[in-house]
Amino acid sequence: MRYAFFLVLHGLLLNPPHPPISPSRICGKRWHSPFIGLYLLGFWIAPVSLHPQCLDFKPPFKPQEDLQFCAMYRNFGCCDSAKDQELMSKFYKIMDNFDNYGYANCAGYVQDLLCQECSPYAAHLFDAEDPSTPIRTLPGLCPDYCSQFWLKCRSTITLLSDDLQLAQAEPDQVHFCQHLELEDPDYCYPHLLSNEQLTQNLGHVLADPEGCLQLCLEEVANGLRNPLAMVHANDGTHRFFIAEQVGLVWTYLPDRSKLEKPFLNITKAVLTSPWEGDERGFLGLTFHPNYKYNGKLYVYYSVEIGFDERIRVSEFRVSPGDMNEVDHASERIILEVDEPASNHNGGMVMFADDGYLYIFTGDGGMAGDPFGKYGNAQNKSALLGKVLRINVDDNDRGPLYRIPSDNPFVHERGARPEVYAYGVRNMWRCSVDRGDPLTKEGKGRIFCGDVGQNKFEEIDIIEKGRNYGWRAKEGFSCYDKKLCANSSLDDVLPIYAYPHKMGKSVTGGYVYRGCEYPNLNGMYIFGDFMSGRMMNLQENKNTGQWNYHEICMGIGLTCAFPGLINNYYQYIISFAEDEAGELYFMSTGVPSATSPTGVVYKLVDPSRWQKPSITVIDTLLKRDKDKISKTC
Repeated sequence: MRYAFFLVLHGLLLNPPHPPISPSRICGKRWHSPFIGLYLLGFWIAPVSLHPQCLDFKPPFKPQEDLQFCAMYRNFGCCDSAKDQELMSKFYKIMDNFDNYGYANCAGYVQDLLCQECSPYAAHLFDAEDPSTPIRTLPGLCPDYCSQFWLKCRSTITLLSDDLQLAQAEPDQVHFCQHLELEDPDYCYPHLLSNEQLTQNLGHVLADPEGCLQLCLEEVANGLRNPLAMVHANDGTHRFFIAEQVGLVWTYLPDRSKLEKPFLNITKAVLTSPWEGDERGFLGLTFHPNYKYNGKLYVYYSVEIGFDERIRVSEFRVSPGDMNEVDHASERIILEVDEPASNHNGGMVMFADDGYLYIFTGDGGMAGDPFGKYGNAQNKSALLGKVLRINVDDNDRGPLYRIPSDNPFVHERGARPEVYAYGVRNMWRCSVDRGDPLTKEGKGRIFCGDVGQNKFEEIDIIEKGRNYGWRAKEGFSCYDKKLCANSSLDDVLPIYAYPHKMGKSVTGGYVYRGCEYPNLNGMYIFGDFMSGRMMNLQENKNTGQWNYHEICMGIGLTCAFPGLINNYYQYIISFAEDEAGELYFMSTGVPSATSPTGVVYKLVDPSRWQKPSITVIDTLLKRDKDKISKTC
């Protein structure tokens, strides 16, 4: 899972991006920060829609002790006091080479550049997410800032960095600044801090009046802390269960009232933190297809064992005396997998139509799947970067799970028999198509959103034994050129991929198969966490291609009905389907495991709320509406 930061909550608005060190601490020498002018002009805006990550690929944090040198990150960042002192010592060592004039011109730049190791966005600033190149020795700079730095202080370059290519580029301004450009300019310093398009708190996503499908919403639940999953038990009660990242699961009754006592509470076992950007936590929940009779459910969450981080899939049973509470003593650990890094934890667990349990793991984290010769995702002997399929039936005695006999690699030497598909990066939210309510066409297909690296987000349909390309490919493009050119890759392409200018973190959704809105039948509805964009795909039955359409919120009187709204919080965390097949999504204004700003919305087709003459219903649906209503 991937979270944007709402740093304003951590007080960064109260601090200039470059509070200067007290003059007494620099032997009477003073300087000005090249960025303070922007602060005084009021352009300092806290980032809220980027993807914060430290150079060790862990989430930023609040230092236990105040930072003295990089004080702009004392409330939230990637440095503790020891690292802060290390950077301060490096600063003084560099500045000892300059006179008072040099201090006045360059001290601010030097401090700016050194302190970006403490930035919550350090992994992006230093291009650490591209494993094909070494981590930069200087942060990525925006062209205008780079030009000013080069004109005033290029003499500091060899003192700041031992990068030979950078030193060779130093005599030429254009060449030098091109060397420091980032492939994704959204993350360049210092526009990262002041780009209003990225940093303004959009809060709500409103309608685009042209070229999009207009929908409305009903607010179903609120006050939730990063609601990551909403599932039903398929037991005929029409309850739904909402899971929070901290490890709490709440029961909601059909009238949408919330029970005071949690259905499940494993907060003491779940590994997460209050810092936005932490991808660990309670990540997945599903109920056994025969839950009504066996009371079994399965959860996917992060744990810490000693100094090791792992993902864990466990089985629980509902309490014999209370249908609205889990028997916490019933936990049995089905599977644990070591996580070499704190990100890319996957998190989806679900049953498909074949009755088997599917587990979707991330590639192990860091960037570019750097583990081993080909990475985890292409290594069938590793459980990371995979779709796993196991049989958890009849497990009260003997092994906790068995391998389905038709799993594709059970007879392949060295391959893990649990592997059902491979080559996935970090699938975030998958679903099973219920099939057309009349024809059952499409029934059983598994759709997933797979989060990309630097360029593309993708939607895949999962099939047995297939290779989904990562890390050879990202979307339709080559990522690792050597792997991409390998004739044995035999990968399957996504049904759709979109570039990062549209969004940087896909949230997989569902094919609509409910009864209330037949206009939506067959649409795969999904979104993007970072941009808040809502989208849908429709299959062309003649070509097999999937066509993209934007979804927007209805404008004017479109949603002017009691109980309907046309706005939502930006950060789309997850989608859901209730027992009747109606669709929902969860989003938040502050993507933190401890911030109670999460809301659950139900998707509503406003045409079904208007006069029948306005309703657009497919000819087939018109002809067979009685049959469909009976099916529903």
